Amino acid sequence: MTQLAIICGYLVLLLGLGGAASRLSRGTSRDYLLASHSIGPVLLLMSLFGTTMTAFALVGSTGKAFQLGIGVYGLMASSSGIVHSLCFFLIGVKLWRLGQQHGYTTQVEYFRDRLGSHSFGYLLFPVLVGLVIPYLLIGVLGSGAVINGVTRGTFETAFADHAHGVPAWLGSLAICLVVLTYVFTGGMRGTAWANTFQTAVFMVLGVVTFVVIAKEIGGGESFLESLQGATANVLKSHPEKLEMHPPAAFYFSFLLIPLSAGMFPHLFQHWLTARSAAAFKLPVIVHPLFILIVWLPCVMVGAWATSAVVGGEPVFPTPPEDVNKVLPILVARVAGPVLSGLLSAGILAAVMSSLDSQFLCLGTMFTNDIVLARHDGTPDQDGKRVVKYARFFIVAIVAVTYVLSLGKPAEIFDLALWCFGGFSGLVPLVLAALYWRRLTLAGATASVVAMVVTWLALFFVGMGGYPPVPGYKFMGMLPAATIVAVPAFVLVVVSLATKPPPEETVAKFFPKQTTS
Repeated sequence: MTQLAIICGYLVLLLGLGGAASRLSRGTSRDYLLASHSIGPVLLLMSLFGTTMTAFALVGSTGKAFQLGIGVYGLMASSSGIVHSLCFFLIGVKLWRLGQQHGYTTQVEYFRDRLGSHSFGYLLFPVLVGLVIPYLLIGVLGSGAVINGVTRGTFETAFADHAHGVPAWLGSLAICLVVLTYVFTGGMRGTAWANTFQTAVFMVLGVVTFVVIAKEIGGGESFLESLQGATANVLKSHPEKLEMHPPAAFYFSFLLIPLSAGMFPHLFQHWLTARSAAAFKLPVIVHPLFILIVWLPCVMVGAWATSAVVGGEPVFPTPPEDVNKVLPILVARVAGPVLSGLLSAGILAAVMSSLDSQFLCLGTMFTNDIVLARHDGTPDQDGKRVVKYARFFIVAIVAVTYVLSLGKPAEIFDLALWCFGGFSGLVPLVLAALYWRRLTLAGATASVVAMVVTWLALFFVGMGGYPPVPGYKFMGMLPAATIVAVPAFVLVVVSLATKPPPEETVAKFFPKQTTS
């Protein structure tokens, strides 16, 4: 019961933080959606990192490392640090400048202006929403798994079908309601504050979790001896978990997954909150280090869990049916009630720090790209109406996501690979829009259609639908490789085969450099 009380106390604290942020609101839609472009480098760094470190990075990577071994880090995390920073530098800074210059609030607004087509937004909007929903599912499924895993045995008679812990569906519902509340009240400022606070919480508690688990499993007198002991246990019982030598093509396909950061709608919105271009310097430099600090311990813990023994009994005598619960179950076994409650709050902090940004960005997109676009309104003209529409759509999306989470649970890691693969398939579009004068509306449209068709063909035809088949490959690689390559090829071919964009469009986004 102690763990549950600590988790509840943490959630109440977040609600208070959202309330405090709401008191600083300027009462405008731009303040609610973009925090009036007031976010400095530290808040930007913490908010961006908190947004990208989802249940995929903590819960998902631990579970996948439990299955496959530490190669998960080499395949995914090592590239994420570099690729994410490149996306911030090559895409984020440039889009921030354009947002400042032309008043953009969403990606769709930028692409409509860049391509000179209002209708293009009606194609791109449902694609982005459709890809964000699996991203939201990652967080909702992860939060339910964490709360259930850490509260097992809490209730003597209740919830017998859920190991006498809080059912995953109830834990997910509670997290959705808490995040929904502080997003409602605090908007982007509340989200940035909450993300900063929660990023600090899960990084500090993440280090504590790593140390506690290593000490309990490794049994050494010092931390270094504990690391050596925990690793030695894996070498004895499951040496394959410390070895993974994938084919070069398969490894390369993993490098394409982090490209998704270049088209995440919630990251675009966070980029626009920056006070200046200089605010990007800190995230670009420090973000890879933060990924190392968080992801590597999670992967190591997943490998250690395969041979973990606590109190003379193996923690996992048989692999759990739901590998999403490996981390919370391990935390509950190795730590006391107070510490396990705190550590679980840290894991939930990582989950919620991404959910809130995604909820808010979807509300922003719906309001600006659909409602106001149809009525020729602008956010500043009717701030209350904008906020009302945004909140309405957020509630609808949360409800849809939660209902979907009640169906067949998916492995968070594999679900994320499909979600990120779709966003990666849109990155050729944004890179071309920013750096290629010859991009045409026809090329952009064909590229988006090609991405959707390729994604659906691989997901439903090749796999048979939801939930994703674990470890599914296409042509020896992750499907992301094909999902990126096909749209990129189509974009270039169709753009070159069609009439060049109008000169006024080219001049607007690629002004000639004057020499003095």
